[in-house]
Amino acid sequence: MFRAVADPTRREILGILRGGRQTVGGIARNFRMSRPAISKHIHQLHKAGLVETHSEGTTTVCSLNAKPLREINTWLHEYERFWSASLESLKKYLEEK
Repeated sequence: MFRAVADPTRREILGILRGGRQTVGGIARNFRMSRPAISKHIHQLHKAGLVETHSEGTTTVCSLNAKPLREINTWLHEYERFWSASLESLKKYLEEK
């Protein structure tokens, strides 16, 4: 998942999908690259579980699946608390010296 969100284009696609479902063509109109290139980015996001896709006739519709992002946020928050406590301890130690 980290590899999927490391790319700025894919992060922008996720931002677009925060606003609601979009077709691949609708997403592609936001970029200055080919639709097949956008489809590859969407495929990577889909493999990471961040985008769900389904067909409506000949159109592919994409929607955001934010659950994996929430899980990562929770995981990162635990490290944030660890480092905050460690830095607070260091600050206290340095102030005492």
